[in-house]
Amino acid sequence: MEVQGRIKVIGETQTFGNNGFRKREVVVTTEEQYPQHISIEFVQDKTDLLNNYQEGQQVKININLRGREWVNPQGETKYFNSIQGWRIEAIQSEAASGDIPPVPPAEAFEPVSDLNEDDHDDLPF
Repeated sequence: MEVQGRIKVIGETQTFGNNGFRKREVVVTTEEQYPQHISIEFVQDKTDLLNNYQEGQQVKININLRGREWVNPQGETKYFNSIQGWRIEAIQSEAASGDIPPVPPAEAFEPVSDLNEDDHDDLPF
């Protein structure tokens, strides 16, 4: 699965426990009719993938949905979900990449001066 949008927040890397578990979160705002702010976590060596990105940048993030079950001390079962990123890449907008040249305004063109009204039907079919 993947999520596309603009980076809103990049968190600092957090380290937990004696085993050195690392986690870093990024919030991506989707660009759709009803934008969503999606928090995605990168763990362990994947936290370093966020070093080359900055807030405001358009990205595509490949994700996995994770779920886990937990039983609290009172015996109640709780379920938790997380969105875990494993790859991130920048998205270049078409206008910024230069693939599509900008359209000049109509004022940039000069009107035709040698138009002959008799040549209006010169099509061969």
